[in-house]
Amino acid sequence: MIRPLNLVFAFVAVLGLGAYRFYFEDKKNESREWPEYLGGPGRNHYSPLTQINRENVKNLKVAWTYAMPDSGQTQVNPIIVDGILYGVTATVQAFALDAATGKQIWMFGDKSKNGSNTSRGLTYWADGDDKRILHAMGSYLYALDARTGKVIESFGEKGKIDLHTGLPDIAKNKYMVSNTPGTIFEDLIIMPVRLSEDSDAAPGDLRAFNVRTGKLAWTFHTIPYPGEFGYETFPPDAYKNTFTGAANNWSGTAIDRERGILYVPTGSAGYDFYGGKRKGANLFANCLLAIDARTGKRLWHFQTMHHDMWDRDLPAPPNLITVTRKGTDGKLQKIDAVAQVSKQGYVFVFDRVTGKPIFPIKEVTAPQAALPGEFPWATQPVPTKPAAYARQAYTLTEKDISIYAPDHDSLVIKFKNYKKSLFAAPSKEGTVILPGFDGGAEWGGAAADPDEGILYVNSNEMAWILTMKDTPKESELSTLSPGEKVYQTYCVTCHGPQRKGNAKSGYPSLIDIGQRRDKAYVNQLLTTGKGMMPGFTMLTSAEKQSLVAFLFGDEKVEAASTTPVSQKTYLPYQSTGYNKFLDANGLPAISPPWGTLNAINLNTGEFLWKIPFGEVESLKAKGVPTTGSENYGGPVVTASGLLFIAATKDGKFRVFDKKTGKLLWETMLPAAGFATPSTYEVNGKQYVVIACGGTKLGTKKGNQYVAFALE
Repeated sequence: MIRPLNLVFAFVAVLGLGAYRFYFEDKKNESREWPEYLGGPGRNHYSPLTQINRENVKNLKVAWTYAMPDSGQTQVNPIIVDGILYGVTATVQAFALDAATGKQIWMFGDKSKNGSNTSRGLTYWADGDDKRILHAMGSYLYALDARTGKVIESFGEKGKIDLHTGLPDIAKNKYMVSNTPGTIFEDLIIMPVRLSEDSDAAPGDLRAFNVRTGKLAWTFHTIPYPGEFGYETFPPDAYKNTFTGAANNWSGTAIDRERGILYVPTGSAGYDFYGGKRKGANLFANCLLAIDARTGKRLWHFQTMHHDMWDRDLPAPPNLITVTRKGTDGKLQKIDAVAQVSKQGYVFVFDRVTGKPIFPIKEVTAPQAALPGEFPWATQPVPTKPAAYARQAYTLTEKDISIYAPDHDSLVIKFKNYKKSLFAAPSKEGTVILPGFDGGAEWGGAAADPDEGILYVNSNEMAWILTMKDTPKESELSTLSPGEKVYQTYCVTCHGPQRKGNAKSGYPSLIDIGQRRDKAYVNQLLTTGKGMMPGFTMLTSAEKQSLVAFLFGDEKVEAASTTPVSQKTYLPYQSTGYNKFLDANGLPAISPPWGTLNAINLNTGEFLWKIPFGEVESLKAKGVPTTGSENYGGPVVTASGLLFIAATKDGKFRVFDKKTGKLLWETMLPAAGFATPSTYEVNGKQYVVIACGGTKLGTKKGNQYVAFALE
């Protein structure tokens, strides 16, 4: 008989003290806290806590609130370790609170220098008395003392490392931030990065850094170099980053620490909507990668979209679960699996070790009609099970135009002219993208009962219209003033040729911006970015000044420029912008549901239940049944049978019975909670906390973290 203590020694001998530390910390904290992003290494948004249950959930009350020193969108899933809650403000300042009272312990960061990109949280690492918080702010990763919030100066260069580290020289001035917490394996942290989505994007190489020193440990090239697997799926010089980039992991990763396998979802290669300069399938863009966490070596991969032309990034970390299936001998067997949700509305499920699909995946024929110079891939992967949890564009007919639209007839006319077949390429006529650019599933990801094989995913059903146009030639731009030339090159896609923006789709007007902001703020924003807007770090100081002068109306129009704009590869086509298919009231132009909540049994591939998720108050007041709404942020499930989720535009926080989908409790938040909640236990009491920042989808601003507990 092998004694338990011998197993411990064997575990240490094989995997090292770092793995030993995290294995036992995971087991210790699993029952009472929320020690890492989305609850644990399997990213299952799952807690075994049972104090709050179906019978008493109606008694939930606010236990404490914490007011951030700033307001605005926050997507943070806070972590809780040793009774301390670690979170991030709307302007990316890290903080620590007493998790039982909400009282602030420390705060780190200067909001005037952080930029305005969103953050989804922090990473915790410990070895004995050395307890660290890893915090991404701007293009840097900081190591902080978890007890004091002070910078640990032995990490990197005086406490920080540049996230450009390890990339080729051509990438050193390109936009790069990290919105999502890194993943810990032993003494390594693997960092996701957000990049530009145009042809000027930095390469999306996956990199691991030493948590103690900040030194680069390994790199995986997501756009392969000569001699590497997948090199032939791009043009020969793609790896040089002169005309394409990205293929980055921005949404985070999951880790099987026992096996030492890292699971990495990647996004599309740049430019998102035209791939004429990147002919081929484009590995390892749009892939689920299984990577040796110690070495960075590829173990297996699956590409969920070949030669992406629709911005079909994999939007969230996968879920590490166990499913029960019949083996070849007819007997039930348990399989450790990895399940990846997608913007397309599909769940791809694989054997965690071999990469073999749990359910067959078909390669279906894709349309070849496309813009001149484009090279659509001949087929695209579609799982046979589970069925899609969101409607697909090709299923829509004229009957699917919303009966609640006051301009119903004109919407039908527009709809007839759009392309809407399965995998229809971007077009000048307009192509229906459903699920939309954000999904389907989005960065909030899915929750799971990891040992039961049940996946819970909230989904958007917002159609967007992708329309392409000819890119102005250099000769056409040369007649413009320097600032307008920069605007037409970088800003027109989102803010429009007249700077009117598209408020219904979330892109503000820049007309009269001088009445709302000062020049210093706008100039800083061009470097740091804000929300969905990337920073334009490739622009020279003179180009930024010219653009700001143009936006503020004080640039001399006669000062035409023949100088090419910085580092922008010319492509013959560009998108006219991110435009939602909306009615005259600003509501989705297609029929409800506009948001759903889904429970999927991955043992069988069948749905347990599916319900509309979210309400539209203007329609509810007229007696219209629940329509569902746009939603951002994920669910949390518990062993007591509950599913907690905010996420909806209506600003409510809800609890459902995870077995049936029945609503058990709801409350109005001080602002919409576009984040994934966390649940934890301190001093024998279970809490559920949600960040309420609002702002997105036109909701009011908020600045609170709100924690609930039983009376």
